[in-house]
Amino acid sequence: MEIRGKTIVITGAASGIGRELALRFHSEGAKLIVCSDLNGDGAAETAKAVNGVAFTTNVGKEEDIKHLIDSVEREHGPIDLFCSNAGIGAGGGAEVSNDKWQTIWDVNVMAHVWAARHVIPRMIARGEGYILNTASAAGLLSQIGSAPYAVTKHAAVGLAEWLALTHGDDGIKVSVLCPQAVRTAMTAGNPDGVASINGMMEPSEVAEACVRTIEAETFLVLPHPEVLKYMRNKANDYDRWISGMQKLNRAYKG
Repeated sequence: MEIRGKTIVITGAASGIGRELALRFHSEGAKLIVCSDLNGDGAAETAKAVNGVAFTTNVGKEEDIKHLIDSVEREHGPIDLFCSNAGIGAGGGAEVSNDKWQTIWDVNVMAHVWAARHVIPRMIARGEGYILNTASAAGLLSQIGSAPYAVTKHAAVGLAEWLALTHGDDGIKVSVLCPQAVRTAMTAGNPDGVASINGMMEPSEVAEACVRTIEAETFLVLPHPEVLKYMRNKANDYDRWISGMQKLNRAYKG
């Protein structure tokens, strides 16, 4: 898909990957960029930088996502590309409280479900549309030290796969973004964590990878090319891969 002339919605647009996506899409000549975030002031700052519009949205609530999509389509016309980008992290394992599990589940998984629920039928009626969902390399591999993050990102990848295989014949294109460590607020307190084993990438580099993938209309966005090798190792010998991850777990547990 060519970005030029398109109306694009981005959640999590106040900072990090979302902000850089907005800037990059603007440089590609997008018609309108809708910047949405729980941080309304931050969303407004990004929108100002790209001559777009801003919405304050809690993606952990279906009614907020529905309001965003309904408002954009009513006031600005059809959404060509919906970037479901907002996400959160949480450390710990099975002992993490139910409330925290539910919160990360709603933001990292259900937000993608709710966006699809309310935007894809409109795209199907038009015979075209594009979804870019932000997951993580943790959704293809795993995440040392965080069961909630690993599980929700696996689910996010699974949903993107299902949307792609189910709605491809409806003219809907789907891509899923799966980076390792990116220099954002989520990694600010842990710059040397296990996710940065192949280096900390700048959000602008991730945005560039997204643009190129959308242009090619391919499914996986892998800004860190090493992830593909790790995926192949995992598929080739699952037990050996788990053994290697156990070694990594010991190293990063200190």
